[in-house]
Amino acid sequence: MEFQDKVVVVTGGVHGIGKAIADAFSQAGAIVCIIDREKNDYFTGDIGDKDTLEAFVKKVLNEHGKIDYLINNAMISMGGINACGYGAFDYALRVGVIAPYYLTKLFNSNFAPGAAIVNISSSRDRMSQPNTESYTAAKGAISSLTHALAISLGGRVRVNSISPGWIDTAHLVYDGADAEQHPVKRVGNPMDIANMTLFLCSDKAGFITGENICIDGGMTRQMIYHDENSWSFEE
Repeated sequence: MEFQDKVVVVTGGVHGIGKAIADAFSQAGAIVCIIDREKNDYFTGDIGDKDTLEAFVKKVLNEHGKIDYLINNAMISMGGINACGYGAFDYALRVGVIAPYYLTKLFNSNFAPGAAIVNISSSRDRMSQPNTESYTAAKGAISSLTHALAISLGGRVRVNSISPGWIDTAHLVYDGADAEQHPVKRVGNPMDIANMTLFLCSDKAGFITGENICIDGGMTRQMIYHDENSWSFEE
């Protein structure tokens, strides 16, 4: 009953990880307020737009007067150095970094006692593939923003982040090399992230703030060298 009637904001809550988080809180008895560009039952809008964020926060506070948990999940990739121009890179940062910061600022006076923020980062905050600069930069920034906010809001709001690895949001079944390359021998699923989100918002995590937790099946802890442990490099 810990989450009964708690007010939870989830950005990007229509699909994938965001939907899993929103559904998990709802099943636990919380009041879930979603903002997403795609049509939903609460608020449809682009979090990359300042006026939209202000209208959304006004609606939440007019209806509930407080917020218990803010889950900054929404993000979009605009590509990288080969194709991403100034405007596209700017938009990626507005969605992935500025929106979480501004939502925190707008809700700042209305966080309830015991409040928590969970920012969804990515294992891309510490590793990259080619041409992913817009996404990677935003995820690196949200991880750093997490510990900055944790200090600024200390004593009132705990702030942590989660860095997912490969999470299957299409509900497919992966086997063979896709699964076996992970030390846990499977690809992740959205509930792996949702369960940690609920834990970080719970009283059980009351002594945890400013932390980033990487949930990637151990992939970022795995040393990879050519011709070792079944790995080989091919150009």
